Amino acid sequence: MNLKQLFTDDSAVSPVIGVILMVAITVILAAVIGSFVLNLGGSIQQSAPQASFNFEYDEATNNTTITHETGDSITASRLNVTSTASLDFVNSTTFEDVGGEISAGDTAQYNKTTDWAGETLRVVWTSENGETSATLSQSTAPNES
Repeated sequence: MNLKQLFTDDSAVSPVIGVILMVAITVILAAVIGSFVLNLGGSIQQSAPQASFNFEYDEATNNTTITHETGDSITASRLNVTSTASLDFVNSTTFEDVGGEISAGDTAQYNKTTDWAGETLRVVWTSENGETSATLSQSTAPNES
């Protein structure tokens, strides 16, 4: 065997590199296709719906009516109304009472035993898995004059 020919003969290098590259491409394609088929990235981020709510305060009855004005329909069980004050649900019609999908025109009514002056109400959406939430709308009640 000629030692000089052994070091200069590189005919076997190209097929080996070609096979390694083909295997790498096949593995990468299988991983990408598998992630789409199994929907592995589908539940990574649940984005909050876009919706606008209107708040109307009735000083005479201490009721507040919250109306879904525009935007996405939202499952009622995902909506929660929070306040810096305590809400009296006994005489209220909440979004959960409306049920189903809350869409434009749907209303909920909340009341309080005292006036709302300066209190802040928020409509909060919570994701299906409960890991994320977002304030969709908020309003501060006017101070009584």
